[in-house]
Amino acid sequence: MKKGFISKSIKQTLVIFTLILTFVSIHSCKTEVKEEKETQSIEKKKIGVLLVNHGSRSETWRKALMDLEKNVQGKILADGQIQGTKTAHMEYTEPSIATRLKEFDAEGYTDIIIVPIFLTVSPHTFDDIPTIIGQKEDPQSKEMLKIEKIECYTPKAKTHITPNLDFTDILKKNITRRVKEISKDPANEGLVLIGYGDETYDKEWTELFNKVAEHVKQEVGISEHSYGWCGHIAHYNPEKTTEAVNAVLKKKQKAVVIPVLVAHDENFQIKIIGGGIEKIKNSKEKVIYTPDAILPDNNVEKWVIDITTEYLNKIKTPVADL
Repeated sequence: MKKGFISKSIKQTLVIFTLILTFVSIHSCKTEVKEEKETQSIEKKKIGVLLVNHGSRSETWRKALMDLEKNVQGKILADGQIQGTKTAHMEYTEPSIATRLKEFDAEGYTDIIIVPIFLTVSPHTFDDIPTIIGQKEDPQSKEMLKIEKIECYTPKAKTHITPNLDFTDILKKNITRRVKEISKDPANEGLVLIGYGDETYDKEWTELFNKVAEHVKQEVGISEHSYGWCGHIAHYNPEKTTEAVNAVLKKKQKAVVIPVLVAHDENFQIKIIGGGIEKIKNSKEKVIYTPDAILPDNNVEKWVIDITTEYLNKIKTPVADL
């Protein structure tokens, strides 16, 4: 009985062992097949990058954004994992987002990393761009796009939208550098930031400008600041710039005015902001102003390259099956 019992026990152990080996072998084969399929899938991908900006009728503005693409293109395409880059303007001029997406489709791209060259949140990034590319169905946005004759196009390629510039400290560094370049006597100067603004996200824009201003003041030694809008919230009103400058001049001898705009547009930097400054009494003595913009900026270029690499890795690393 004892012998038979031992023999039976050994048989049961062998059966269990065989089952375990079979399971491990099958699982291993499945894993190898899955990994092979994923590798094949990644190899078949053709990935492109689309830099999207607001758009402008100004040739100077458009050139700055095209230059941005030229400056980052070499590094983005260097290792061959991304096959192409393009730039699109959301409104006012071609090439539009729809035009570029059609080009990517015609060239057989499977994935497009969309990098919005926008400062912070707005209906453009939350509603308009996702609606244009078919990621979102926003009736209000669709109606506005129709009125403004902005074409919507859902590409065959999968689209991946990255965050805006404001989730980094790039803006703080950019404004600090530009203030240092023109500031002469920080103790007697006040800082004035003039941006585009947005009625829908006024709170977020205000918080961003105050945060940036506080950083700059600490770095430069300026103790007062104000801000104003040259578009959207101000509806292209030079008087908002005048008001912001005067607010600082009540406390300081001079005002350092910085346009917080992505690129140079004669309508904004010269006509609206410059026009608002001209209304200040003795503006030439009291206001320090250079009609420049955020671009060109090495940190912005590095950010475009880094965020593209981050999203490339997300595309290359599929989420594991649960």
